[in-house]
Amino acid sequence: MRDNDPFRRIRFALADRGAGTSDHDLNGSLPVENSGMLIEAGVLVPLIRRNCGINVVLTQRSAGLKHHAGQISFPGGRVEPGDGSPQDAALREAREEIGLDPVAVEILGQCPVHETATGFRITPFVGLLNRNVRFLAQEEEVEDIFEVPFNHLMEPRNFRIEWRHWNGARRYYRAITHGKRYIWGATAGILYGLASRYSRSCG
Repeated sequence: MRDNDPFRRIRFALADRGAGTSDHDLNGSLPVENSGMLIEAGVLVPLIRRNCGINVVLTQRSAGLKHHAGQISFPGGRVEPGDGSPQDAALREAREEIGLDPVAVEILGQCPVHETATGFRITPFVGLLNRNVRFLAQEEEVEDIFEVPFNHLMEPRNFRIEWRHWNGARRYYRAITHGKRYIWGATAGILYGLASRYSRSCG
């Protein structure tokens, strides 16, 4: 790989698969919905090259949704019967949620799975987008599409541990902010796992 490839360190970090991440990393015996039958899901961690550097594309879910309303997330969702793999699900959902054509995505690799207390087994795929891509939010699901500098999200010290009451117990989770954006839960957990690997990579 060429030394001037700005994504060399990212690829190196993705090659460090290691153990997966989980909502249980900070919570021990936190109860799991659908325990024993986790739902397979795939999400896309979209990277886009801008003049100021690399950004990560994120979405804010619509406030009227039944689940995770208003939260910040990656494009993606559960694996449906027509999907051949979690990667297929991630790309299909990205097309549906933000109008992203799969041909505009170069998959750089995948992160270890992240298991959630709500019963999902999420496989995140890091993809480089064509810089001329145009987004179109699916308004019923996506309230906003925005970008955060990659370097900000790849600094483990920018993450903090917070907690809230959930199902009668104190639940701890990772969170990170950028301006008015508050990223927490599984999305922050996936980013923290990638940031930890990225910080260890030699570039």
